[in-house]
Amino acid sequence: MNILGISAFYHDSAACLLQDGRIVAAAQEERFTRRKHDFSFPKNAVAYCLKQVNLEGGDLDYVAFYDKPFVKFERILETFLAYAPIGIRPFIKAMPLWLKQKLWIRESIRRELRFDGRIIFLEHHQSHAASAFFPSPFQDAAFLTLDGVGEWTTTSYGIGQGNDIRIMAELHFPHSLGLLYSAFTYYTGFRVNSGEYKVMGLAPYGEPKYRDLILEHLIDLKDDGSFRMNMKYFGYGSGLRMTNRRFDDIFGGPPRQPESPLTQRHMDLARSVQDVTEEIMLRSARHVHRETGQTNLCLAGGVALNCVGNGRILRESPFEQVWIQPAAGDAGGALGAALAVWYQYLGNDRQVGTGDSQAGSFLGPEFDDRYLSDFLTERDLPHERLDDDTLIDRVADLIADEKVIGWFQGRMEFGPRALGARSIIGDARSPQMQETMNLKIKYRESFRPFAPSVIEEEASTYFEIDRPSPYMLLVAKVREEFRKEVPPEQQQFSGLGKLKVERSTIPAVTHVDCSARLQTVSKETNPRYHRLITRFEEKHGCPVIINTSFNVRGEPIVCTPEEAYRCFMRTEMDYLALGNYLLEKDKQPPYTEDPDQSPREELD
Repeated sequence: MNILGISAFYHDSAACLLQDGRIVAAAQEERFTRRKHDFSFPKNAVAYCLKQVNLEGGDLDYVAFYDKPFVKFERILETFLAYAPIGIRPFIKAMPLWLKQKLWIRESIRRELRFDGRIIFLEHHQSHAASAFFPSPFQDAAFLTLDGVGEWTTTSYGIGQGNDIRIMAELHFPHSLGLLYSAFTYYTGFRVNSGEYKVMGLAPYGEPKYRDLILEHLIDLKDDGSFRMNMKYFGYGSGLRMTNRRFDDIFGGPPRQPESPLTQRHMDLARSVQDVTEEIMLRSARHVHRETGQTNLCLAGGVALNCVGNGRILRESPFEQVWIQPAAGDAGGALGAALAVWYQYLGNDRQVGTGDSQAGSFLGPEFDDRYLSDFLTERDLPHERLDDDTLIDRVADLIADEKVIGWFQGRMEFGPRALGARSIIGDARSPQMQETMNLKIKYRESFRPFAPSVIEEEASTYFEIDRPSPYMLLVAKVREEFRKEVPPEQQQFSGLGKLKVERSTIPAVTHVDCSARLQTVSKETNPRYHRLITRFEEKHGCPVIINTSFNVRGEPIVCTPEEAYRCFMRTEMDYLALGNYLLEKDKQPPYTEDPDQSPREELD
C-alpha cells in the first residue's frame, strides 16, 4: 500500500511517502528548488519520494493533501467581508493565485502525478495532530497543535489512542498564538514565517518590559490557555500588514526596518512576547492534562518549534513525557496527512516500539560512494578518500584545532534542523567559534546562538536534562559545574554586550542565559555522527560539538554534494567531509560562481 502525503501552496511545501504504514521518504521542496520556504507544488519532492522506491504516480493507492482548500478560501472571503473595504487591495492581489492554482489542487495532483486514484483532503490541524501522535513512541497520548492558522483553527488539542486521534477543542482565527508571535517578528524587523526563531534567539538579551502591556492590551488570556486577540492593534485580519498604527503607538514607534541596527527596545520586545508565548504554552499544556488525564503529550504546528517553550512544558507541566514532531510546521503536514489516511481512514493497526517511527528524521536523499567519487573526479577536485576510522580520527582532530568542517553524510534530514547529516560542525569549547561561524560561515546576525550536539549517553552530564532531545527541539541549561563565574566588570553588560562574556567551558553553544538548544545523538539513528563525537571525547575530553545547518543566510540547507561544495567554497569553512572524502579548502582550485547555479538570495 503506497500513500503519498502532500503539503503545498502556503509555505514549506513537502511530500512524504508511506509504504504499508512505514515512512520511507520525506522532503521539503525548498531543498530541490533552492528557494527558501518554497510553497509551490512539491513536484521535485514528490519525484524524489517516488524514485526512492521505484514508483510512478500511477502506482500510488492514495494521495493525501494536508488541508481543505475550499474551507480556507471560505475563511478568506468571510474575513474580507468582515474588514471590507479596508482590505480590498490585498484581497484583489491574492485572488488570481487562488483562482488559478489554490482552488484546483485536485486537478494539479492528477496532472502532476498522472494519478487517477483516490485523493483525500484532511483538515490542517488534523494533519498536524496526526504528525504529532502517529510517529510518536506512545500508544496513548494527548496532543496539542499550535500555529498561525489552518482553515479556521489556530490551536487544537485532543487524544490519540492506537490508530485514532480525536480533536476535543479548538481556537479559531483571528485568535492565534502563532500570529501574535509573527506580529512581533514583523515589528522587530524580521521576515514573517522565517524569522520567528530569530526573535526567540534575541529574547535572552532583553527584559520582559512589555509583558504586562501585551497581556493588558493585546490579548485576553484565560487560566486554561485560551485567549482572545484585541484586533484593533493588528492588521493581519485585513491582510494589509501584521500590525497597525495603534500597535506602533503603544510600543513607542514604527516597526524596525530590516537590516537596521537592533536596539535594547527590540530585545525587550522579543523577550516580552517570548515570555507571553511560554505562559500560553504552559497554561494550555496544563489544561490539556486536566481534560485528557494523559501522561504523555505530543506537539506539532509551527509554534512547537519554539524550543524554549517546549523545554518549559517538559520541566513545568504535569506531563511525564513529551514528543515533538521534528517537522512541526507545514512541511510535517504532508507526513501527518499520509499517516491519517493509513491509520484513521483505512483503520490499520498501530504498534509502538521503544522509540518513535521517524528514524531520526533522516528521510531525504542520499548519495552513494560512487556518486561522490564521480562528482570529485569529474571536476578534478583535490581530495583524500579515507576509511571510516581514519575519517573520524582526522575530523575529530580538526575540530580540536578549531577548524570549521562541512559534514555531509547519509540521508538528508526532514524538517528545519540539521541533525548531523547536512551540518557545519566545530569546537564548542572555543570562545571565538560562535562569532567566527556567525560572521564568516553563516553570514548572519552576531546574536544568533548555536546548538550543541552531544552524545546521548553524556547529555545529562553537561545539561540539565534527563531524557533524549534528538530533534533539537528542547532547551536546557548548562549544568552549574561547567559554568564560569562572570567577572564583576562584565556582570553589568547589557544587550549585545552580553556576547563578550564567556559563561561556560563550552562557550560557543552556551546562550547568554546559560541555556542551549541541544541535540542528543544516538548511535542507533546516526551511528557515524555518534562515532565522531565519541572519538572527539576520547581524544580531546569533551562529548559536545557545535552543530549548525549546512547553509548560508537566505539559502535552504544543502541537499546534494554539488550544493555542499558550492557552500563550502563560498564561505570560510576549512574542510568538507563528503561521505568518506575529505577536502581541504587551501588545496581547492579558485572558485568561480556559476550564476545559473547560485542560490537565490533571500535575506531575512
